[in-house]
Amino acid sequence: MNYKILYSCVCHIGNVRSKNQDNIICDGTYLEINDKNVKSLLCGVKSSKTASVFGVFDGLGGEACGDVASYIAAKNAAELKIKKDAVSALADYCDRTNREICFYADNNQVPAMGTTAAILVFTRKEITLCNIGDSKIFRFCRGVLEQISTDHVISAAYGVKPLLSQKLGIPPTELVIEPYYARRLYNDGDIYLICSDGLTDMLTTAEIAKTLAANSVKEACTELLKKALSNGGRDNTTIILCKIERERLF
Repeated sequence: MNYKILYSCVCHIGNVRSKNQDNIICDGTYLEINDKNVKSLLCGVKSSKTASVFGVFDGLGGEACGDVASYIAAKNAAELKIKKDAVSALADYCDRTNREICFYADNNQVPAMGTTAAILVFTRKEITLCNIGDSKIFRFCRGVLEQISTDHVISAAYGVKPLLSQKLGIPPTELVIEPYYARRLYNDGDIYLICSDGLTDMLTTAEIAKTLAANSVKEACTELLKKALSNGGRDNTTIILCKIERERLF
């Protein structure tokens, strides 16, 4: 049985930031450093017969060259070659990207730079997930929105945004990166949401679920961005929605 993946993506600077440090990988598309704003939706359809890669990368706000770090991560994700073992390919990707970000920091005398990564690989029957940092991946199934990624954060006082405990851009001499990996079978009608915290800091999961339930993937992407911006848009906001649909023969 074959499936198709209907996708829609937007990457927006938000209402407050002067720079967009988010980036994406969306069916081979990523953003150049000086072109970090998707003003209209990226939409399309992919077959599950070949592997597809989608991901969100949030360059760390307040740190120098966050936009460069997310660009390196997105560009490397566009070059991912998925063969039999997606987890091994993603692990190699994380190691390579971490080294390249650290190399750039060393050679440009940048004291700290990094990025989150939240990646989904779609193959014929399953998704393979990889995340590091706090960019999130959700599955929306039968009206229930479930986070399937793992946040790498340090506990903080109530009302204080937790600091990251993991990212891409950690020198190996300081800490070993430990991305989270998982495999899951998907079902007809499943919707996957990959996003930066510009969405989840502005909307509750209940608000996100309600929007997904009431709209097509394309409409939901537009509505989620609109709501995040109207609620303050305090950070760059990146949203990727992917819906699984069974290919039907007539």
